[in-house]
Amino acid sequence: MELEKETALVETVLFLESQPITEKQISNIAQLSEEVVGHCIENLKEKYSSDVSGLELAMITGGWSLVPKAEFWDVLRERYGEKNSGRLSKSALETLSIIAYSQPITRSEIEQIRGVSADNMIRLLVERNLIKEVGRKEVPGKPIQFGTTKEFLKFFHLNSIAELPKLDEDEEQRFELAR
Repeated sequence: MELEKETALVETVLFLESQPITEKQISNIAQLSEEVVGHCIENLKEKYSSDVSGLELAMITGGWSLVPKAEFWDVLRERYGEKNSGRLSKSALETLSIIAYSQPITRSEIEQIRGVSADNMIRLLVERNLIKEVGRKEVPGKPIQFGTTKEFLKFFHLNSIAELPKLDEDEEQRFELAR
């Protein structure tokens, strides 16, 4: 199945959408069957896998998106990225990684691992919608537990939390201190 025009139409939809979009949504927008959209996605994956393209087709939070290849994005981020909202301090990244790998996790558990107060970092990460309250721990005081959001997955171009890099033994032990 060639589907050259259909593939070009799907590519255009992906180009125009600012957020990741599912095959079903593409199907509705482009007025193509989901099966045809699936074939078009495969064609685009092949097209963007070459070294001559500056873009790649990425599955992010369950939807497809055209994104710059990482090797080029590092050079272009300053101009085209969200200037300050894209940057996180080392402390914020450390707190975020603890939450990502240990979720659900309470503020006191984060502080036990970090060794310092996490109030400001948690507030910042909640404001940026990278983490959210996901429940309360069944212990006295019922402290709030935090976990990552869809925005976290988009920020790091991940489809799911399972795509986080694996930790080595030393790192795993560090994240288990609070358990």
